[in-house]
Amino acid sequence: MRVTDESRSLQERVSIDGFAIIPNVLPEREIARLQAMLDQSELPRSRAGMRHAMRNESAASLARDPRLIAMAQDVLGSAALPFRATLFDKSPDSNWLVVWHQDTALPLRERREILGWGPWSIKDGVDYAHAPASALEKVLALRLHLDDSVSENGPLRVLPATHTLGVLSDEALHELSTQFQPSIASCREAEFSPCGRSSYTHPRNLNPMLRAACCTLNMLFRPPLRMGLNSQLRE
Repeated sequence: MRVTDESRSLQERVSIDGFAIIPNVLPEREIARLQAMLDQSELPRSRAGMRHAMRNESAASLARDPRLIAMAQDVLGSAALPFRATLFDKSPDSNWLVVWHQDTALPLRERREILGWGPWSIKDGVDYAHAPASALEKVLALRLHLDDSVSENGPLRVLPATHTLGVLSDEALHELSTQFQPSIASCREAEFSPCGRSSYTHPRNLNPMLRAACCTLNMLFRPPLRMGLNSQLRE
């Protein structure tokens, strides 16, 4: 199921459904330019893409683009600061599956033992901690699709309204996946969701004749917080 209900405001869609899909956010020429710059980047890349893409000038510039900032502000209700970007790049040679999950780990400038934060890990030299729901509800994810994404080539799927249920166990997520009809973010669109609280899966490409989708840039935004570890979120 693909949902692009434009009869409601962006903030209302994210608040009720846990996500919103915005079509035609960027023109084709800007997408092509961004893809070319990311392909030329010297930043380390894994099989799945590029973890700390805010270190790339083109990705960081896009995350601070007034058009994206304005949309993030509409949802957050205040100033929106981008602090993380991740490039996911599936290809015919790199085709992977991620089961239903919530993105709860956030990058931090330093490690502090605070109730509700953890367990901790280090990824590419950066400290990460799994955050509590009270922190995650203040963080917004914007996922920009850079190429065509259709149901057969492994697009992102979202379980609507699961962001209201807090941080869930793997068992609970699996059970919910049998009860909800997933929504698919398709084509070259942007998708907003509350970080860590909506439920996602990244299926494998089901059609070997299609390029495995999707090349996407996932960006995280937050308001200018001064509360707990949220003020230590790292770019």
